[in-house]
Amino acid sequence: MMLLRRHRLAYLCAQGWSQVLDHPWDDEGRACIAHWAAEGLPLVVTRQPAPTATQGEGVSLGLPAPAQWGRRRLALQVPRAAILCFDEFPRANEVLHLLPRDARAAWRRLMNALESVRVQARVYGSYGWQQITGLKYVHPGSDLDLWMAVDDARHADAVAACVQAMVVGRLRLDGELVFQDGSAVNWREWSAWRAGQARSVLVKHVRGARLENGAFVPEDAQGLGLAA
Repeated sequence: MMLLRRHRLAYLCAQGWSQVLDHPWDDEGRACIAHWAAEGLPLVVTRQPAPTATQGEGVSLGLPAPAQWGRRRLALQVPRAAILCFDEFPRANEVLHLLPRDARAAWRRLMNALESVRVQARVYGSYGWQQITGLKYVHPGSDLDLWMAVDDARHADAVAACVQAMVVGRLRLDGELVFQDGSAVNWREWSAWRAGQARSVLVKHVRGARLENGAFVPEDAQGLGLAA
């Protein structure tokens, strides 16, 4: 069974889209969702609510709308059976053409550096969504959001060091280090915490987030993902 994880893409079946469109959306929201349904575009797994005795097998998903629909963040809840399949955000090299020309050489160097420490980075956020949809998401202030899967704390240190050492034009590099159980930490916050500059670090997972102190060992964390 596939793990429900933040930033995982979810494609709905036709019946799933029909159920979503049956909800009472306003005109702008309905137009955006109708486009997604017509084009077969993905949604993204978001934070899942805590389970209750009366909760069905619903999955919480998000649709971050592009500029033409006001950059709204639409929240959806669908039955598990409505999800046709899961996928991942684009690999980092796939968004190269979206970057300013003066940032592309540095971006290639960063990809090579990450590959040298066994990481195939992916890009979510504005650049990821523009690559997937072909719609306008990126603007001059857009961060480059990296999704970087890591094995353990030592691996996370090496990956964060690669990103920290690289300057990619005027672009700000943001993103998360994602451990095998689905728990994730912002790479800047991880670096500061590991350097002793912070007493705790915010760890995000599919059920929410919590502050962890020096006893936190990511690879030993349990229960932070959900089987789908």
